[in-house]
Amino acid sequence: MDDKQKIIETIGGALQRPDISDKPYYVTTPIYYVNDKPHIGHAYTTIVGDVVSRYWRMRGKEVAYVTGTDENSQKSVEAAQKVDRGDDVKGYLDEMSAVWARTWDDLDITNTDFIRTTEDRHLKGVEKFWKAVEAEGDIYKGSYVGWYCVGCEAFLKESDLEDGKCPTHKKEVKKIEEENYFFKLTKYRDALLAYITAHPEFISPNSRKHEIINYIRDHMEDISISRHKAEVGIPVPGDHEHKIYVWFDALLNYLTAVGYGTDDEMFQKNWPADLHLVGKDIIKFHCALWPAMLMAAGVPLPRRVYAHGFFTIDGTKMSKSLGNAIDPIALSSEVGIDALRYFLLREISFGEDGDFSSQRLRDRYQTDLGNELGNLCHRVLSMTEKNADGKVPAIPAEHDEIPWEEYISAMEDLKFGRALDEAWKVIRAANKFIEDEKPWAVAKENPEKAQQILAHLLETLRQVAWMLLPIMPHVSEGIFTQLGLDAAVELQKDFEDATAWGGLVQGTKIAKSDPLFPRLS
Repeated sequence: MDDKQKIIETIGGALQRPDISDKPYYVTTPIYYVNDKPHIGHAYTTIVGDVVSRYWRMRGKEVAYVTGTDENSQKSVEAAQKVDRGDDVKGYLDEMSAVWARTWDDLDITNTDFIRTTEDRHLKGVEKFWKAVEAEGDIYKGSYVGWYCVGCEAFLKESDLEDGKCPTHKKEVKKIEEENYFFKLTKYRDALLAYITAHPEFISPNSRKHEIINYIRDHMEDISISRHKAEVGIPVPGDHEHKIYVWFDALLNYLTAVGYGTDDEMFQKNWPADLHLVGKDIIKFHCALWPAMLMAAGVPLPRRVYAHGFFTIDGTKMSKSLGNAIDPIALSSEVGIDALRYFLLREISFGEDGDFSSQRLRDRYQTDLGNELGNLCHRVLSMTEKNADGKVPAIPAEHDEIPWEEYISAMEDLKFGRALDEAWKVIRAANKFIEDEKPWAVAKENPEKAQQILAHLLETLRQVAWMLLPIMPHVSEGIFTQLGLDAAVELQKDFEDATAWGGLVQGTKIAKSDPLFPRLS
């Protein structure tokens, strides 16, 4: 056994992965700052978390899906002051956190919890965690002199600055000179590198992994984890002159939301997390600081951190100053929630940078959704009404294979565009089948064969509805309903049974209704 393997097996037990085959699937988003309302970028991450959650529920697993708000930040104080809330920071936090929670409700996000870092359960968990790391000897007091960006809530080196400004926010940074508590991050350099090597799936995509390895190996330093006499934040246990650094506090939401410090049974049931979804700008915190913190506290590490890219708006960087931030609620009211979900996951390859275009969204709505999927449903149901008395004929045993294996592989690798490609192969093949077989013409000469064609198409639609369920849940339920199925009953079926060919029962009365994708105004 080499030294790195020894590290993996010995450091506080944190690197030993427990058997998690029977635990709920636990997925998280970053918790969001409350200094502004949610925009389309926030919605993107949260929708992805919802898609993952719905997928695993579809596969029969219990799911814990956590999102929430990060409130112990100087940003919160400054935002409250900007809107003339004065010293009423708590009132501002309550109001803005409610806006975020309501946004996810309006977008039909199926998170199982919404955590705020000002909640008592979080404060208790943070205190427990701090004491565990302190007991390990990994917290010490020292002097800090350096630059701090309020926008990033991060300490920057002189070499990080561009013309004396934060390279991300293009704003002046503050020079801080004070005595703080530090975390022995560098103690875990070798353990982190060993863990990443032993668990190649831990950081995705690979381009982010290389970035993190370089950072850990060549640039990582011990980190200040407190602020002296800060206006907001959780007091350091035993020293209330200091507040815990917002990142050391915020990352712990992933633990405290599932019971760390308050409910041991709940925590043992859900942890470790299966998937942390983050933006690429915060990957160092999640893939270097966070796992080192867990090692220090003797807590198992999460299975996977996936860092997605950023997207521009019509080729321009999204920013408040340009006024081009898009309200996801307003947009979904124009095209529908499912069309927005479809576009984000089909147009932008998850993990990479992309561009959002309202025109391309409308184009996709018209072509992919309206002309291909919507038209397929309309034609098949109309022909069934006309040529089969509106009832499902006997489903033929012979059929083209539905690419479920490829679809499952894509979904579990978070390749949502590829999963949709597999679904659209079926949709386009069905449209071609209609054109080739011409059931409306066949019905005049051979009604029985025409009904066989329609039965094949109706069952294909049922299969498509299942493939689209995690990404376009309302559309899927609409297809089930039009096929004469009780959507609630259909969704309770075992996945393997539900996706086996022949699920439609002969004689079921279809319920054709309004088009799935009405024309946009």
